[in-house]
Amino acid sequence: MQSYLGTIVATLAAAAIALFAVEVTHRVVRRVGRRSLLLTELTDHAHRSIQVAATVLAVQFGVRFSTGYAVGEQWRQVLLHLLVLGVIASVAWLVASLLVVAEDTALARFRVDVPDNRHARRVRTQVVMLRRLTIAVIVVLALGVMLMTFPAVRGIGAGVLTSAGVAGVVAALAAQSLLGNVFAGLQLAFSDAVRLDDVVVVEGEWGRIEELTLSYVVVQIWDDRRLILPTSYFTTKPFQNWTRTEAAVLGTAEFDVDWAIPVQAMREELRRLVESTDLWDGRVCVLQVTDATGGTVKVRALVSAADAGSLFDLRCLVREHLVSWIRDHQPTAMPRMRTEIGDAESSLAWQRVRPRRPVRRLTDVEVPDDARLFGGSDDGDARSEAFVGPDEPADSRR
Repeated sequence: MQSYLGTIVATLAAAAIALFAVEVTHRVVRRVGRRSLLLTELTDHAHRSIQVAATVLAVQFGVRFSTGYAVGEQWRQVLLHLLVLGVIASVAWLVASLLVVAEDTALARFRVDVPDNRHARRVRTQVVMLRRLTIAVIVVLALGVMLMTFPAVRGIGAGVLTSAGVAGVVAALAAQSLLGNVFAGLQLAFSDAVRLDDVVVVEGEWGRIEELTLSYVVVQIWDDRRLILPTSYFTTKPFQNWTRTEAAVLGTAEFDVDWAIPVQAMREELRRLVESTDLWDGRVCVLQVTDATGGTVKVRALVSAADAGSLFDLRCLVREHLVSWIRDHQPTAMPRMRTEIGDAESSLAWQRVRPRRPVRRLTDVEVPDDARLFGGSDDGDARSEAFVGPDEPADSRR
């Protein structure tokens, strides 16, 4: 009876000493590491796992060294086996916590709340994917080590290894889709094709990458719906990434108007509008006639914004303002259908009307900058080189 009592006392004393040592160390590290991000993360996120691991390990040593009188007893072997399993699980938890602390410390160096956060989002995507992978590997290894502590499982291990090749092939065939998504997730994380918070257009929906895992990707659509796609989708099908190189994007607003539209006046009105709003980033403001068929002309306004959200609002603003401007100031330019009844031989007087003044042709110098997409400004010249080539003049396209 005294031996059992001594075991209980020794076990409780070992647990108390471990908890006391961990608590003292925690307070000292917390006080010393106030200015250290690593030590702060360590005390906040790894304290509980260190407590559990140290306590279980201390209890295991206490039981082992205080039960010498029961060597060979069944209850001692079972108790020590359970404690060994607890040590393995707690150490795995501790290792996972330390990895999470290291990853959070690395992520803190890269801010995503700044305008140019492309590199930070790429690092964040890779670290998050590595975190999920490392935790999964730690759990699998811990379960494997725990199973190997059972003699029966160890004995079966030799037979299992002989058929590992066949089992591996069967498992690979059965989990082909799952493994394909896992490898696709790793490819996305390190190929930089898509990152967290990237603005994309997939399946005709516009949204941003909200979550990226080894098996699926969550796209937050602009109206707060969620589109969930397998990671293999982004490696096998085309999609639009609006923030692949930078967040700034271009957008259009198109109008079908009558041939009577004064294009230059409409161009000047567009310029006046974008210069009066903070949605425009000051890069591109171009108005061009892109088509003239079917009795109407198609006028396209091309504007730029710092991000996709601002661009959406800016395009809506341009449409609303120019529609009101045409209705109030240029009503004759509203689209209409004409029907003419006359002589097929063009012998009527009104069919031979000549223009009252000669048509003046604009030279290249007189073409306004906001009437050209490729040229006329630094941004337009850069776009011309990107689509034509620096050694080929832009005029060679014509």
